[in-house]
Amino acid sequence: MYSLNRYICKKIGLLILLNIFGFLRLSFIDILDILLVALIIFVVFRWIRGSSAMSIFVAIISLYVLRFIVGVFNMKLMSGILGQLLDVGVIALIIIFQPEIRRFLITFGNNYLMKAGKGGFLGKLLGRNRGKMGSAAVQEITEACRAMSEQKTGALIVIPHNTSLDYIVETGDRIDANINRRLIMNLFFKNSPLHDGAVIMSNNHIIAARCTLPITDKTDIPAHYGMRHKAAIGITENTDADVIVVSEETGQISFVKGGNVTPINNINELKLLLNDSFEKE
Repeated sequence: MYSLNRYICKKIGLLILLNIFGFLRLSFIDILDILLVALIIFVVFRWIRGSSAMSIFVAIISLYVLRFIVGVFNMKLMSGILGQLLDVGVIALIIIFQPEIRRFLITFGNNYLMKAGKGGFLGKLLGRNRGKMGSAAVQEITEACRAMSEQKTGALIVIPHNTSLDYIVETGDRIDANINRRLIMNLFFKNSPLHDGAVIMSNNHIIAARCTLPITDKTDIPAHYGMRHKAAIGITENTDADVIVVSEETGQISFVKGGNVTPINNINELKLLLNDSFEKE
């Protein structure tokens, strides 16, 4: 008898819990909905991890969870307050997360849409099909970097692949000249009016000089890396460009791709990295 009563109590308790937490009656669509939301949260979390927006994101998720809970328990006043707070906060979120949203959209377009249209009609329509850098141009770039390294002349050279850097080019002065080692060295000469900033090169041409690059948000960058390295990491995080950095303090040459910095020990190593990068296009 005791066992029967205990069994009945368990069943009643289970029915009460199911009645209270009615959202536990999940269909396939509910499960799919939850998985999609979890995926979105995971992607956003990974994207802004380590940035100043992380604490704000956690606070927002906590508010949405709290709103969901008070909605389940039909707490109308709290639900209304949280609803108004979150609804009005959408505009504030767009402003707060503007750099992260812009970076996500740029990366999504570059990594997925442009790759899908690479070599096809979409790539031609949007002008993303660029010619490979010739061996002569690579030779001129590497020899210029060798000379600037020996002279400890700071340099920042950006070489895009399929990503358009027109918005970066607009921040500087157009050159539109053939790649030449002496011209590169003159552009970065410390008394040149165009030496401050980055030089953009594409399709065997120097497109522009004195261009402004976005600075990375990473906080774990080694202390010996200066603003040129931070700018190189920033642009390669958002685009598929390669960047060559020559340190003004040490003369060290670095090759930056995908946000990763590779110190160059000799000029042949730089030449191999550039050729390998263009062979993979």
